[in-house]
Amino acid sequence: MITARQNDWIKLTVRLLSSSKARREEGLFAAEGVRLCMDALKSGAEIRLLLFTARGQEKYPEEIRQLRQKAFRAEEVDGALFEKICDTQSPQGILCLLTLCPDTIGAVQKGKRYLGLENVQDPSNVGTILRTAEALGMDGVFLSGDCCDVWSPKVVRGSMGAVFRLPFADCGNMTDAVRRWTQAGIPVFASSPGGEALVGETDFSGGGVMLIGNEGNGLRRETIEAASLSLKIPMNGRAESLNAAAAAAILMYEMCT
Repeated sequence: MITARQNDWIKLTVRLLSSSKARREEGLFAAEGVRLCMDALKSGAEIRLLLFTARGQEKYPEEIRQLRQKAFRAEEVDGALFEKICDTQSPQGILCLLTLCPDTIGAVQKGKRYLGLENVQDPSNVGTILRTAEALGMDGVFLSGDCCDVWSPKVVRGSMGAVFRLPFADCGNMTDAVRRWTQAGIPVFASSPGGEALVGETDFSGGGVMLIGNEGNGLRRETIEAASLSLKIPMNGRAESLNAAAAAAILMYEMCT
């Protein structure tokens, strides 16, 4: 049983939970909790390390048995130590270190529906957006290079496992990506409070890419200008904008129904 915080596996886990740089350097990320770890297992993710507590073993014996069969290594951890290193307030006693998954989207295909996120910084927003995108049947999500790390604990947890199932990719600079897509004949829709058209009156039958911007500043002006059409969500009252995740949900729903 691991009882010391100075254990190498514990130090690695703490680094992966707290640092996107560490995740990139190690090629690993952490998934905590029985549901996420089982989602990872079912998706075929490579489990490099399973950490579990006696309480976790007692409560989830079958799940830990299955995880141990696929993990390269498994270690029991003292319960008090496990609680100190975890990212959640009430840990379930199960945590996996997983190999980072490669980008799973190739070229954008005509007729399919995608979401593009530009400089979205809040991990909770990104996690919720990924979860909603999967639920609504989007074909994939593109994230600009300045979005928050999709493998951060809050994104992974907020996505409810969608990060293991929903195709997504880093598209680098979003403006450049939009120009490539429009040149290839892909419709690109930019969400903006000053949009040219109302989302509910727009034809999405040809698919395309729906763009969502930064929580405070929205999409960059050059990204909006590069898009095929800018859209707005009609709002009553005195609100000037919506939360990024709420706006994304409305726009994706309109696009998919």
